[in-house]
Amino acid sequence: MAVLLQAGAIDSGRVWLLLGTIGMVFGTTYFVGTGWGEQNPKARRYYIITVAVSAIAAVAYLAMTLGYGVMTVADGGQTQTIYWIHYVDWLLTTPLILLALALLAEGTRRMIVILVGFDASMILFGLVTVITTRGMAGLDSETFRFVLWGASVVAYLGVLGLLVRPLSREAAKQSTEVAMLFSMLRNIVIVLWALYPTIWLLGHVINVIAPTVTLFAYLVVDLLAKIGVGALLLRSDTIREQTTGTRTPTLLN
Repeated sequence: MAVLLQAGAIDSGRVWLLLGTIGMVFGTTYFVGTGWGEQNPKARRYYIITVAVSAIAAVAYLAMTLGYGVMTVADGGQTQTIYWIHYVDWLLTTPLILLALALLAEGTRRMIVILVGFDASMILFGLVTVITTRGMAGLDSETFRFVLWGASVVAYLGVLGLLVRPLSREAAKQSTEVAMLFSMLRNIVIVLWALYPTIWLLGHVINVIAPTVTLFAYLVVDLLAKIGVGALLLRSDTIREQTTGTRTPTLLN
Protein backbone atom coordinates (compact mmCIF):
# COMPACT_ATOMS: atom_id res chain seq x y z
CA MET A 1 0.00 0.00 0.00
CA ALA A 2 2.76 2.44 0.92
CA VAL A 3 4.52 1.84 -2.40
CA LEU A 4 1.34 2.60 -4.33
CA LEU A 5 0.91 5.91 -2.53
CA GLN A 6 4.40 7.23 -3.28
CA ALA A 7 4.58 10.48 -5.26
CA GLY A 8 5.47 8.68 -8.48
CA ALA A 9 2.52 6.38 -8.15
CA ILE A 10 0.17 9.30 -7.56
CA ASP A 11 1.58 11.12 -10.59
CA SER A 12 0.92 8.06 -12.74
CA GLY A 13 -2.70 7.87 -11.62
CA ARG A 14 -2.10 4.66 -9.67
CA VAL A 15 -3.93 6.10 -6.68
CA TRP A 16 -7.16 6.34 -8.71
CA LEU A 17 -6.79 2.71 -9.75
CA LEU A 18 -6.27 1.72 -6.13
CA LEU A 19 -9.38 3.64 -5.08
CA GLY A 20 -11.25 1.98 -7.92
CA THR A 21 -10.21 -1.43 -6.64
CA ILE A 22 -11.36 -0.59 -3.12
CA GLY A 23 -14.65 0.84 -4.36
CA MET A 24 -15.45 -2.18 -6.51
CA VAL A 25 -14.55 -4.60 -3.71
CA PHE A 26 -16.84 -2.75 -1.29
CA GLY A 27 -19.55 -2.78 -3.94
CA THR A 28 -19.18 -6.51 -4.48
CA THR A 29 -19.34 -7.14 -0.74
CA TYR A 30 -22.44 -4.98 -0.47
CA PHE A 31 -24.22 -6.82 -3.30
CA VAL A 32 -23.30 -10.25 -1.90
CA GLY A 33 -24.63 -9.24 1.51
CA THR A 34 -27.82 -7.80 0.04
CA GLY A 35 -28.66 -10.91 -1.93
CA TRP A 36 -27.43 -13.48 0.56
CA GLY A 37 -30.08 -16.09 1.23
CA GLU A 38 -32.37 -15.03 -1.62
CA GLN A 39 -34.39 -18.10 -2.61
CA ASN A 40 -36.50 -16.81 -5.47
CA PRO A 41 -34.65 -17.80 -8.67
CA LYS A 42 -36.03 -14.87 -10.66
CA ALA A 43 -35.05 -12.34 -8.01
CA ARG A 44 -31.67 -14.02 -7.48
CA ARG A 45 -30.64 -13.35 -11.08
CA TYR A 46 -30.48 -9.59 -10.37
CA TYR A 47 -28.17 -10.18 -7.42
CA ILE A 48 -25.96 -12.50 -9.47
CA ILE A 49 -25.67 -9.92 -12.25
CA THR A 50 -24.78 -7.06 -9.93
CA VAL A 51 -22.19 -9.16 -8.08
CA ALA A 52 -20.66 -10.30 -11.38
CA VAL A 53 -20.42 -6.72 -12.69
CA SER A 54 -18.70 -5.33 -9.61
CA ALA A 55 -16.45 -8.39 -9.14
CA ILE A 56 -15.20 -8.25 -12.74
CA ALA A 57 -14.52 -4.53 -12.34
CA ALA A 58 -12.69 -5.16 -9.05
CA VAL A 59 -10.38 -7.69 -10.73
CA ALA A 60 -9.75 -5.30 -13.63
CA TYR A 61 -8.89 -2.38 -11.34
CA LEU A 62 -6.65 -4.57 -9.21
CA ALA A 63 -4.81 -5.77 -12.31
CA MET A 64 -4.27 -2.17 -13.48
CA THR A 65 -3.16 -1.13 -9.98
CA LEU A 66 -0.50 -3.85 -10.10
CA GLY A 67 0.65 -2.70 -13.52
CA TYR A 68 -1.08 -5.25 -15.75
CA GLY A 69 -3.27 -4.58 -18.77
CA VAL A 70 -1.30 -1.50 -19.78
CA MET A 71 0.36 -0.66 -23.08
CA THR A 72 2.14 2.34 -24.56
CA VAL A 73 1.09 3.72 -27.93
CA ALA A 74 3.25 6.19 -29.86
CA ASP A 75 1.51 8.33 -32.47
CA GLY A 76 2.55 11.60 -34.05
CA GLY A 77 5.54 12.00 -31.78
CA GLN A 78 3.39 11.60 -28.68
CA THR A 79 3.28 8.63 -26.34
CA GLN A 80 0.11 7.60 -24.56
CA THR A 81 -0.47 5.01 -21.87
CA ILE A 82 -3.49 2.86 -22.71
CA TYR A 83 -5.21 0.73 -20.09
CA TRP A 84 -6.61 -1.83 -22.50
CA ILE A 85 -7.97 -3.93 -19.66
CA HIS A 86 -10.58 -1.19 -19.18
CA TYR A 87 -12.07 -2.33 -22.47
CA VAL A 88 -12.01 -6.00 -21.45
CA ASP A 89 -13.83 -4.98 -18.28
CA TRP A 90 -16.45 -3.03 -20.26
CA LEU A 91 -16.82 -5.83 -22.79
CA LEU A 92 -17.80 -8.18 -19.97
CA THR A 93 -19.73 -5.88 -17.64
CA THR A 94 -21.77 -3.63 -19.94
CA PRO A 95 -23.68 -6.57 -21.50
CA LEU A 96 -24.56 -7.71 -17.97
CA ILE A 97 -25.92 -4.26 -17.10
CA LEU A 98 -28.00 -4.32 -20.28
CA LEU A 99 -29.14 -7.85 -19.45
CA ALA A 100 -30.43 -6.64 -16.07
CA LEU A 101 -32.40 -3.88 -17.80
CA ALA A 102 -33.74 -6.31 -20.41
CA LEU A 103 -34.83 -8.76 -17.70
CA LEU A 104 -36.55 -5.96 -15.83
CA ALA A 105 -38.44 -4.97 -18.97
CA GLU A 106 -38.98 -8.65 -19.87
CA GLY A 107 -37.54 -8.11 -23.33
CA THR A 108 -37.29 -10.92 -25.86
CA ARG A 109 -34.15 -12.98 -26.43
CA ARG A 110 -33.83 -11.49 -29.91
CA MET A 111 -33.83 -7.99 -28.39
CA ILE A 112 -31.16 -8.98 -25.89
CA VAL A 113 -28.92 -10.52 -28.56
CA ILE A 114 -29.14 -7.41 -30.77
CA LEU A 115 -28.59 -5.15 -27.78
CA VAL A 116 -25.46 -7.03 -26.71
CA GLY A 117 -24.24 -7.08 -30.31
CA PHE A 118 -24.40 -3.29 -30.57
CA ASP A 119 -22.79 -2.98 -27.16
CA ALA A 120 -19.88 -5.30 -28.00
CA SER A 121 -19.32 -3.43 -31.29
CA MET A 122 -19.23 -0.14 -29.38
CA ILE A 123 -16.55 -1.42 -27.00
CA LEU A 124 -14.43 -3.12 -29.67
CA PHE A 125 -14.47 -0.08 -31.96
CA GLY A 126 -13.42 1.98 -28.96
CA LEU A 127 -10.52 -0.36 -28.21
CA VAL A 128 -9.25 -0.34 -31.80
CA THR A 129 -9.55 3.44 -31.78
CA VAL A 130 -7.18 3.91 -28.86
CA ILE A 131 -4.56 1.38 -29.92
CA THR A 132 -4.35 2.10 -33.66
CA THR A 133 -1.38 4.18 -34.85
CA ARG A 134 -1.84 3.90 -38.62
CA GLY A 135 -4.19 5.36 -41.14
CA MET A 136 -6.21 3.40 -43.66
CA ALA A 137 -7.93 3.98 -47.02
CA GLY A 138 -5.99 7.19 -47.58
CA LEU A 139 -6.78 8.57 -44.13
CA ASP A 140 -4.06 9.64 -41.74
CA SER A 141 -3.98 8.02 -38.32
CA GLU A 142 -5.81 10.81 -36.52
CA THR A 143 -8.62 10.99 -39.08
CA PHE A 144 -8.91 7.20 -39.09
CA ARG A 145 -9.25 7.22 -35.32
CA PHE A 146 -12.08 9.74 -35.58
CA VAL A 147 -13.80 7.43 -38.07
CA LEU A 148 -13.47 4.50 -35.66
CA TRP A 149 -14.70 6.69 -32.82
CA GLY A 150 -17.68 7.61 -34.99
CA ALA A 151 -18.40 3.91 -35.59
CA SER A 152 -18.33 3.34 -31.84
CA VAL A 153 -20.77 6.21 -31.33
CA VAL A 154 -23.10 4.78 -34.01
CA ALA A 155 -23.07 1.45 -32.14
CA TYR A 156 -23.87 3.35 -28.93
CA LEU A 157 -26.80 4.99 -30.70
CA GLY A 158 -27.99 1.49 -31.61
CA VAL A 159 -27.94 0.58 -27.91
CA LEU A 160 -29.73 3.82 -27.10
CA GLY A 161 -32.38 3.23 -29.74
CA LEU A 162 -33.19 -0.24 -28.40
CA LEU A 163 -33.36 1.01 -24.82
CA VAL A 164 -35.60 3.95 -25.66
CA ARG A 165 -37.99 2.24 -28.06
CA PRO A 166 -38.51 -1.58 -27.98
CA LEU A 167 -37.39 -2.23 -24.41
CA SER A 168 -39.26 0.80 -23.08
CA ARG A 169 -42.42 -0.46 -24.78
CA GLU A 170 -41.96 -3.86 -23.15
CA ALA A 171 -41.40 -2.24 -19.76
CA ALA A 172 -44.59 -0.21 -20.21
CA LYS A 173 -46.51 -3.49 -20.42
CA GLN A 174 -45.40 -4.37 -16.88
CA SER A 175 -46.61 -2.76 -13.69
CA THR A 176 -46.32 0.98 -13.18
CA GLU A 177 -43.54 0.42 -10.63
CA VAL A 178 -41.50 -1.71 -13.06
CA ALA A 179 -41.98 0.81 -15.87
CA MET A 180 -40.84 3.68 -13.63
CA LEU A 181 -37.80 1.79 -12.32
CA PHE A 182 -36.80 0.79 -15.85
CA SER A 183 -37.13 4.36 -17.11
CA MET A 184 -35.01 5.72 -14.26
CA LEU A 185 -32.23 3.15 -14.68
CA ARG A 186 -32.35 3.44 -18.49
CA ASN A 187 -31.91 7.21 -18.35
CA ILE A 188 -29.03 6.95 -15.87
CA VAL A 189 -27.25 4.36 -18.02
CA ILE A 190 -27.73 6.43 -21.18
CA VAL A 191 -26.23 9.54 -19.58
CA LEU A 192 -23.33 7.73 -17.90
CA TRP A 193 -22.40 5.73 -20.99
CA ALA A 194 -22.40 8.90 -23.08
CA LEU A 195 -19.62 10.16 -20.80
CA TYR A 196 -17.19 7.37 -21.79
CA PRO A 197 -16.62 8.50 -25.42
CA THR A 198 -16.57 12.11 -24.20
CA ILE A 199 -13.77 11.34 -21.75
CA TRP A 200 -11.92 9.40 -24.44
CA LEU A 201 -12.21 12.29 -26.90
CA LEU A 202 -10.98 14.84 -24.37
CA GLY A 203 -8.22 12.67 -22.93
CA HIS A 204 -6.89 10.67 -25.89
CA VAL A 205 -7.59 12.73 -29.02
CA ILE A 206 -7.93 16.42 -28.18
CA ASN A 207 -5.63 15.95 -25.16
CA VAL A 208 -7.18 18.74 -23.10
CA ILE A 209 -7.21 16.70 -19.89
CA ALA A 210 -4.21 15.00 -18.30
CA PRO A 211 -3.90 11.18 -18.20
CA THR A 212 -4.43 11.16 -14.42
CA VAL A 213 -7.61 13.21 -14.81
CA THR A 214 -8.77 10.82 -17.53
CA LEU A 215 -8.27 7.88 -15.16
CA PHE A 216 -10.14 9.69 -12.41
CA ALA A 217 -13.02 10.50 -14.76
CA TYR A 218 -13.28 6.85 -15.83
CA LEU A 219 -13.22 5.82 -12.16
CA VAL A 220 -16.12 8.10 -11.24
CA VAL A 221 -18.26 6.96 -14.18
CA ASP A 222 -17.39 3.30 -13.54
CA LEU A 223 -18.44 3.52 -9.90
CA LEU A 224 -21.70 5.26 -10.78
CA ALA A 225 -22.52 2.91 -13.67
CA LYS A 226 -21.61 -0.34 -11.91
CA ILE A 227 -22.12 0.21 -8.21
CA GLY A 228 -24.63 3.06 -8.33
CA VAL A 229 -26.96 1.50 -10.88
CA GLY A 230 -26.76 -1.89 -9.15
CA ALA A 231 -27.53 -0.35 -5.77
CA LEU A 232 -30.56 1.47 -7.16
CA LEU A 233 -31.83 -1.75 -8.70
CA LEU A 234 -31.42 -3.81 -5.55
CA ARG A 235 -32.75 -1.13 -3.21
CA SER A 236 -36.03 -1.10 -5.06
CA ASP A 237 -38.72 -3.51 -3.94
CA THR A 238 -39.97 -3.44 -7.53
CA ILE A 239 -37.89 -6.47 -8.44
CA ARG A 240 -39.54 -8.33 -5.57
CA GLU A 241 -42.98 -7.39 -6.88
CA GLN A 242 -42.03 -8.45 -10.39
CA THR A 243 -40.83 -11.88 -9.32
CA THR A 244 -43.40 -12.69 -6.62
CA GLY A 245 -46.40 -10.68 -7.72
CA THR A 246 -46.75 -9.15 -4.25
CA ARG A 247 -45.43 -5.98 -2.70
CA THR A 248 -42.80 -6.64 -0.05
CA PRO A 249 -40.65 -4.27 2.02
CA THR A 250 -37.29 -3.40 0.55
CA LEU A 251 -34.47 -5.63 1.74
CA LEU A 252 -32.47 -2.66 2.97
CA ASN A 253 -35.11 -1.10 5.23
